[in-house]
Amino acid sequence: MGRVSFVLRLGIFSILMAWSVAGPALVRGADQAPQVPPLRVPVDQLDGIQRATIILDSYSYTPNHLIVQAGKPVELLLTSITTITPHNFLLKNEAAGLSIERDVGAGRTVTVQFTPMKPGIYPFYCDKKLLFFPSHKEKGMEGTLEVR
Repeated sequence: MGRVSFVLRLGIFSILMAWSVAGPALVRGADQAPQVPPLRVPVDQLDGIQRATIILDSYSYTPNHLIVQAGKPVELLLTSITTITPHNFLLKNEAAGLSIERDVGAGRTVTVQFTPMKPGIYPFYCDKKLLFFPSHKEKGMEGTLEVR
């Protein structure tokens, strides 16, 4: 075996070893939604409404943690950037008076308006599901509304 052949084989071996270590981490990372800090939704000084846009993608909401003030109206623009997969937005907590369920078709935008009155942490999620596959919530499509 010549020197050049040995160096090439060593180089290929090094690349394969690096991929075997980093490859699984890269694959795991591809399935997870990007980490985004909580969004403190500002109150519009003109009309007092707290407005935010939530992007619905393949099994994720961005941002997936919103912080709002109790007693002030909230308006969420739910925008799906998927091309085929429909989603929905469920935010339900009877004790807090929250009962929101809105479908958001692929490529569509839907507006949701409500006024949270009770401070607390409330989960929202997508419960769409195809036959025997896991639901979108089970795939990680969920978030948190924090009312202060």
